[in-house]
Order: sequence, then C-alpha cells, then structure tokens
Amino acid sequence: MKVYLATDHAGFELKEKVKEFLKNEGYEIEDMGAHQFDPQDDYPDFIAKAAEAVSKDPENNKAIIFGGSGQGEAMVANKFPGVRAVVFYGNMDIIPLSREHNDANVLSLGGRFLTEDEAFEAVQTWLETPFTNEPRHSRRIEKIKKIETTL
Repeated sequence: MKVYLATDHAGFELKEKVKEFLKNEGYEIEDMGAHQFDPQDDYPDFIAKAAEAVSKDPENNKAIIFGGSGQGEAMVANKFPGVRAVVFYGNMDIIPLSREHNDANVLSLGGRFLTEDEAFEAVQTWLETPFTNEPRHSRRIEKIKKIETTL
C-alpha cells in the first residue's frame, strides 16, 4: 500500500508533521504537494493529483489530504472514480467506522481543527483499520461503484 499526501497552504504544516510520522512508522508515502508554503495556492491543484493516484488502484492505495477544514479537499477527491473520501476534524469515533463500514480510501484532515496528536492518532487508526467486508457494507460499496459507472 502506498499512501499519497496532498495539501494547500492551510494544511501544509500538518502535512509535513504527518509525513514525518508516517515515515517513522515505515509507510511508503508519496508527497503530491504542496512542497512549500504558498498562501496563494489552491487546494484542487494538489488534491487532484493524490485522488487520481488513488483512483488508479483504489483497493490498494490510500491518500491523506489536508486543508483548513478538509471539506473542499474531500469534495475534490470524491470527483474521482473509486475514491471514497471522508472528513475528520475531531470525533475519533468516525475514523474506524469510515474504514469498517465505508471502506474509505482517502482521509481528509481539517488542519485548523486538529492538534498534531489528534492527527497522528486518526491517521494511525485509519490506516490500521480494515474494511469489514460484511455483506451489507459490501453491497453499499458496490452500489456506489455502480453510480460512478452510470454517470
């Protein structure tokens, strides 16, 4: 599994900290940008690169994307087939459910709403939590895939 990272200026500092955390945990990562802080950059430019990479192999690749709230970033990511992006900015109960029930493959973090430690805990839990493959959840994922192919 490869983990792609992407952000704009609002999530840049948190992305850099999470990148180091993931390296120390032994994850294979690829940073899709931003590679430097630029208060004028636009999140779609970077988030689209990470989402496209996940879209090419949505069962095996994941992305962690960052922004001020994480909302717009998730909207961009969810435009790509096979991507199931979820937003996190504080309620840890959501993290395992997003993997167990929804097989989320992109985690969008709201950098303005999280501490560094909250982000680390969320990222680690999210990456370590498997999809349950329970029939009701698998059925729902298949329905999402069908919607994507009919649009």
